[in-house]
Amino acid sequence: MSTPIHRTSTRQSAAVLTSARRREDGSRTRSTSARPAERALLEMQSRAGNRATTAMVQRARDAGRGNAAANGASPQAKKNYRDRIAALLDRFKKNLEPVDTFVKGFQTPTNAAFTQQAAVAANESLKHSTAASGTSAASGNLLTEAAGTVVNGMDAYKNMKDARKHETGADHHRANRKAKTKGVDTVVGAAGSGSYSAAIAKEVTKIQKAADAAVASEASGIAGASVGTVKGIRSAFRIGRAAGKYQQIKKLGDPHLVQAGALARLNESREQADWAAAQAYVALDSYWKHEGPGRLELVSEAIDAAWEAMAEARDAGETLQRAENDVEKLSTVQQYAKKKQLTKIGKEAAGGGGESVKAAAGVVTAVAAGTVGLASNPVGWGLAGAGAGLVLGVTLYKALRAATKRYEEVHHPERWAPQGETPAEAASRTESLKHALKFWKKVSKGERQAMAREIYALAAGPDISGHTTAEMRESARSLLIALKSGPAQHKLEPDAWAETLNDPAKTSGWIAEIAEQLASG
Repeated sequence: MSTPIHRTSTRQSAAVLTSARRREDGSRTRSTSARPAERALLEMQSRAGNRATTAMVQRARDAGRGNAAANGASPQAKKNYRDRIAALLDRFKKNLEPVDTFVKGFQTPTNAAFTQQAAVAANESLKHSTAASGTSAASGNLLTEAAGTVVNGMDAYKNMKDARKHETGADHHRANRKAKTKGVDTVVGAAGSGSYSAAIAKEVTKIQKAADAAVASEASGIAGASVGTVKGIRSAFRIGRAAGKYQQIKKLGDPHLVQAGALARLNESREQADWAAAQAYVALDSYWKHEGPGRLELVSEAIDAAWEAMAEARDAGETLQRAENDVEKLSTVQQYAKKKQLTKIGKEAAGGGGESVKAAAGVVTAVAAGTVGLASNPVGWGLAGAGAGLVLGVTLYKALRAATKRYEEVHHPERWAPQGETPAEAASRTESLKHALKFWKKVSKGERQAMAREIYALAAGPDISGHTTAEMRESARSLLIALKSGPAQHKLEPDAWAETLNDPAKTSGWIAEIAEQLASG
């Protein structure tokens, strides 16, 4: 059956039209005083409708944006996610580092000693237990090294993009240097991960008493020797760069001697100004005692001359005092820069020496793999223990220094606070100790940052440090060049490089650049 078609009643339409006409006729016969009320009501309804429509359109737009965000995140959101992931991985790695330090400094050498003892005594049970301990140790090392490799790779990629974004200047140099350093760290970390994987395989073959245990031991020894050699060579290059930077800073000479001529000229200017002031007061005294016409005019002029001479003498004295203070500051920062390079040389020598000794232990392992390997070789065991001891010593020194700096940062915030800035409230001893144990946090307000601010204040342009003399500014900029923060590193001409030092917008970038160059080789 077909569906019946319902038609609209013509009577209903006519009724509607009649009703409308009646309302219209009625409105015409009403008082005109009712029309403004109707219009006001209609306007209110119109405004309410417009507001409702606007709100509905806004909700639709927000919903569209939400759907777009759900379907595909914006580049900024993706960047934030990448930064968060990198921060989480870095935090994870730093939490693993204490365990990794214990493994490298204690567990691995102890395992080597017990392995030797088990081989000499033919104690299969001890061999099995030591192999199991070695497997866990190498697994912990692998986890830490792999996490560090991923973090370094992400940092290298991020800084490479930043270096391309900032084609010149301090930001470019800082990002470019980090990209290269983190890139090398990534390669070395990947090689280290492979070495730890080979160590795990070696220990597993011992547990399973596999026939290819000698082959696994030889591969592990070769991998360990290769990684240790690479790390030792890298430390040697770092020592060379730090030594070169130390020599460049040393060539600048003692600021007290370098600036002796400028200080002498300023002192001579001060003496001349004092002498001129004294003469002006003598003239004032003579005019004051003078009797005759025009005495008041002469005394007035003498007073003005005396005041002017005193102001010049005061300015000359202040200029000399500031110059002497700047010389002291420059001397302090130069000594600090040399100390940082010597400290870096010492740390790299100890760490690189430890890695070289571990590489020698790997060679012994590979050579002796055909017989009983490192397990029964006291030379290999001794080398492994010595290398681990050196690396452990450097690690503990760095950790202790970092903890001390974190403690001072919150317990004595006024010590290295920026000049003119109100320091934060000092934390209690208990809170400071808790902050010192947060090994995953970096020091942001320490001595190195304070020294970087001092160097920048001396080297900045006249718009930033107008009271600094030209000779002092030139000496401070020579220190920047010695620290490898000169025009060549920033890919700028000398004049353009000097302009960046006179740009207040680049102040924070310059301070961060100097702080990093003080610590690097």
